[in-house]
Amino acid sequence: MSVVALLSVAPVIEDSMASEVAAAVEALDAFDVAYETNPMGTVIEADDIDTLLAAVGAAHEAVDADRVSTLLKIDDKRAQDRRAREKVDAVERKLGRPAKRER
Repeated sequence: MSVVALLSVAPVIEDSMASEVAAAVEALDAFDVAYETNPMGTVIEADDIDTLLAAVGAAHEAVDADRVSTLLKIDDKRAQDRRAREKVDAVERKLGRPAKRER
């Protein structure tokens, strides 16, 4: 089984959030998960929901702020074992090109 999630963890502050976001991303390294950070969050892939939730909890706790905002969206497709990259590949096949464009 593969569980894919979109995670966004950020301190509620006016200044740059980069160092605290980096701490959250770095916390994921302690877990058996794959991840990719993008401008809107971090996509995480784990073999099971328990591992995913433990990693998310650690990322949330890693942010040192008086107030932390965490958004989590989970795709737990239980009938099939599909990896995150396969989802992107399927969209790219339909597009007939990479699902990315530079400005």
